[in-house]
Amino acid sequence: MQTLQKILPKYTVALGIIFLATVVYLVTRGDTVVVESFAVQKMELEQAIYATGYVDAGKMADIRSEISGTVRSVGASEGEQVAKGDTILVIGDKSLLLAVDEAEAALAEQRAAKVDMEVRLARSRALFKAGAIPVQERDNAKREFIQAKKLLEQKNAQLQSRRDEAEKQHIRAPLAGTLTMQEARTGDDIVSGTLLATIVNTESYMIKVEVDELDVPRLKKGQKAVVALDAMPDKRFKASVSRIVPRTDRITKTSKVYLDLDDPIEGMQEGMTAIANIVYNVRKGALLVPRNAVFKEGREMYAWKIEKGKLVKLTVTTGADDNRFIEVLEGLAEGDSVVTRPEERFREGMGAVVSDKRRVVGAGLKPARRGH
Repeated sequence: MQTLQKILPKYTVALGIIFLATVVYLVTRGDTVVVESFAVQKMELEQAIYATGYVDAGKMADIRSEISGTVRSVGASEGEQVAKGDTILVIGDKSLLLAVDEAEAALAEQRAAKVDMEVRLARSRALFKAGAIPVQERDNAKREFIQAKKLLEQKNAQLQSRRDEAEKQHIRAPLAGTLTMQEARTGDDIVSGTLLATIVNTESYMIKVEVDELDVPRLKKGQKAVVALDAMPDKRFKASVSRIVPRTDRITKTSKVYLDLDDPIEGMQEGMTAIANIVYNVRKGALLVPRNAVFKEGREMYAWKIEKGKLVKLTVTTGADDNRFIEVLEGLAEGDSVVTRPEERFREGMGAVVSDKRRVVGAGLKPARRGH
């Protein structure tokens, strides 16, 4: 038994050497080739539109200063999260505070004047009723009271306006999110109109892509898509078409399309480069072969079939395709073995030795080809 165990490995090695030598002999003789094959099979064919773009945010805001002044304090810095209404910066402007003080003093003075006019009107009405003053004097008192009341309303509005102007010193967050830009420091001089901060709501991330105008008619809201980010090349994310902008750029010949992500993506940032395959057609049970297995000569399409160890050149009729596979309508049957990488030196009847090596066809997101 031990002798047999010693002989078997040597026998196996010998057979391998003989097989290899036979293959080398046949190939070098010129009538046999080593090929990679694929068994024709029915699969699901997804036709998709390839598009490039970037990560965008549905909710974001640029904040500009409405006044000029000096930064008195910093409430939040770049990269920090803020809630709606949080103070990001305070810009000092003494003239605004002085205007508020003056408006408050003017309002207090006018309140007192209104009280005086109200007392005078009451006295005038009493005297007129007693026959002590003429009607004209009573009417004058009434008119002065009405005027004092209107002036009080104006002074109150002026004070509110001055307070609103003073409130502009406080730069507040208009929405909840993360500060992606805020570089002001205490003591910096700010000019009115300066961009102070940008806030992005990271929960509102979406993918914005540009789609070729020739592909736009195939798009519909709700279509599924697969997204990849350059920053995360080994991951794929599910999304769907949420908006199709009905405008084509005259220069790029593309239209903007927005994709909503099915789930939040950890580590995603606004501005990241993205690519997407938007699925516009799914064919179930299509007879498929790798795209590279089919080649064109003249007006006809062909494929090399391996039959009983020989190459047979067959005319095929093709249908829809994607970036990896193409549908065969006529010429091949399920289970047929075809060469995946045809070569010009191939001839009808040549011997074909199938390599053990198997090539991955169309791995990753690549530009999707349009169907026929």
